[in-house]
Amino acid sequence: MNTTTIKKTFPVLQMSCASCAISAESIIKGLEGVTAASVNFATESVAVEYAPDVISPKEIRKAVQDGGYDLLIENDEGDKTDILDEIHTKKFDSLKRRTIWAIILSLPVVIIGMFFMDIPYANEIMWILSTPVIFWLGKDFFVNAWKQAKHRSANMDTLVALSTSVAYLFSVFNTLFPVFWLQRGIQPHVYFEAASVIIAFILLGRLLEEKAKGNTSSAIKRLMGLQPKTVTLIQDGTHVQLPVERIGIDDILLVKPGEKIAVDGLVTEGTSYVDESMLSGEPIPVLKQENDRVFAGTINQKGSFQFKAEKVGSDTMLAHIIKMVQEAQGSKAPVQKLVDKIAGIFVPVVISIAILSFVFWLILGGTNGFTQGLLALVTVLIIACPCALGLATPTAIMVGVGKGAENGILIKDAESLELAKKVNAIVLDKTGTITEGRPVVTDISWLNGDDSKSVFLLSLEKQSEHPLADAVSLYFNDILPVPMTDFESITGKGAKGVIDGQTYFVGNYKLLLENNISIDNQLKDKVQKSSDQSKTIIWFANSDHALASIAIADKVKSTSKAAIQQLQSSKIEVYMLTGDNESTAQEIAKATGIKHYKAEVLPHEKSEFIKQLQAEGKMVAMVGDGINDSTALAQADLSIAMGKGSDIAMDVAKMTIISSDLNKIPEAIKLSKQTVNTIKQNLFWAFIYNLIGIPVAAGILYPFTGFLLNPMIAGAAMALSSVSVVSNSLRLKWKK
Repeated sequence: MNTTTIKKTFPVLQMSCASCAISAESIIKGLEGVTAASVNFATESVAVEYAPDVISPKEIRKAVQDGGYDLLIENDEGDKTDILDEIHTKKFDSLKRRTIWAIILSLPVVIIGMFFMDIPYANEIMWILSTPVIFWLGKDFFVNAWKQAKHRSANMDTLVALSTSVAYLFSVFNTLFPVFWLQRGIQPHVYFEAASVIIAFILLGRLLEEKAKGNTSSAIKRLMGLQPKTVTLIQDGTHVQLPVERIGIDDILLVKPGEKIAVDGLVTEGTSYVDESMLSGEPIPVLKQENDRVFAGTINQKGSFQFKAEKVGSDTMLAHIIKMVQEAQGSKAPVQKLVDKIAGIFVPVVISIAILSFVFWLILGGTNGFTQGLLALVTVLIIACPCALGLATPTAIMVGVGKGAENGILIKDAESLELAKKVNAIVLDKTGTITEGRPVVTDISWLNGDDSKSVFLLSLEKQSEHPLADAVSLYFNDILPVPMTDFESITGKGAKGVIDGQTYFVGNYKLLLENNISIDNQLKDKVQKSSDQSKTIIWFANSDHALASIAIADKVKSTSKAAIQQLQSSKIEVYMLTGDNESTAQEIAKATGIKHYKAEVLPHEKSEFIKQLQAEGKMVAMVGDGINDSTALAQADLSIAMGKGSDIAMDVAKMTIISSDLNKIPEAIKLSKQTVNTIKQNLFWAFIYNLIGIPVAAGILYPFTGFLLNPMIAGAAMALSSVSVVSNSLRLKWKK
């Protein structure tokens, strides 16, 4: 029998908590032909290794559907990313509507239940208002609880369903048959407000969670968008527009100015500059001539050229980047929220205590055993309501994220806040992260200090297509160019033109040599100093001698050095990775005090370097701003994007520094510590009520003191736990 297996990743739908992920995983693992399965709740996906001769994706999907979940398999029509986006949008919109309506309907129930319980028909009004909240807006809790029960498991939905249904049914009974309790000397309280408020609060928590998970597929979608939909194929001397999927190896393609390159290949004719920042992260476009390689997703500048397709479809560099981002995102273990972990034990324990307290009262309670037992059961379930648990994390996250936003730090989810405080190694990209990310003129040295020809230099650069020409034009943005004739762009070297009958040149050293232009020693000395600092040199000359040298560099941000020193003083190791050359990397490291750096690093090598640090047991943060950083950002334990960088880097990253100021990173780590401490305090307050209240609600004090906890007091205790959690979260706002 053929035992060959294949491994595929499928999106999993209709999971509501970490327990659902465990349940879906156990269903898939139990299937014949499946050798391994790992469900990631954070990315809502499952990696399945299975024998295609034994079981098909459709059969796996059928089993998952029987368990109450769903899989999106490859045979589904349409773009999978688009389908997932549509499903998420519908789910979020539905959740938002239900949350708003639950709050609107619950508010009057709370007001009547707390302050106006003696008005005529108070119970009936609360009954009418709370019924749609529980059975319409909160129906998913009951559906999910039933799914869990069928698989002999329980989660937070189970406790929500039990506590709300018992409180609701108990209140309905007390509304219809108050005499039953009055004859026994007990006041028939109702708990409609407790039942409806539980639903409203938990829906609010789910809404916040769904919003945080909303952009998981957008990074991949943006990467895919880098590849054009159509290309120009040269066939028998004619130009044919074709979908990119129809391109084959060795096809000759034409790339026009401003177009994205569709596949990897080799230039066969023409020259142009190509923006490869998505791969290298470097801001200066690269000259492409015959026999130079070009890559999918990079952007052609002003020239046009033809190239032969060498790698198409899933073999291109862009496709590999997409695959690496997907794998790195999917390989992360989902953050097992402390609430969900404890709920796995807490829920069955609470249910058991509630039932046991009823049984004990029934056996030992004498004539009123049944009555007191039923009250104890209801009281235990009400006081153990997970309202505070549901609020513990979201409220702290809301305040923490809000405070971060006020300080220019955008935070995506609880995972990044939890991890930031544990970081002990930070990997920094150079361009756009430590440096400004764009070439600027740092200084101009004029022969004998005579800058009267500045306007001629500007006029030449205004017409030049060379990438560095923009930096010079920007430097002289306060003067206007003059008319020029016979302009000529000299590919790979510079440009020349005639002004007032005199020929002027602007370009590299090779251009001056070819035109026998002399360079004065004073300019040579200035250039040597700039070259030692790894700056790029442009020469400006007339037909006889050099008039000026222009030094261009990607400047270090004014705040970078102080931020790096602050991180190092916090015992965090700082590494710099760059696609730039060794001498430039060395100069930047020296200027900022970085001890560990690597130059000429490709995107996949950045990711490998982070894996290596992780293998050494380090908690690694990656800070970058370009598409070339996306794989490394996805691989890192904590990913931080610079706000002035690419959209894809910001999509992949869990944090974004809006101002691109490195000083914000130490601030983000401090905010992480404060927020995680607040979450822990919230969970403490959420549970302390249960640890004290549940035994008291069960009647543990009755044999010693004769005290029985009234369900109304239990409801108040539950509300107090929620108030304390929210109040504690709000304290975060005032911390520095």
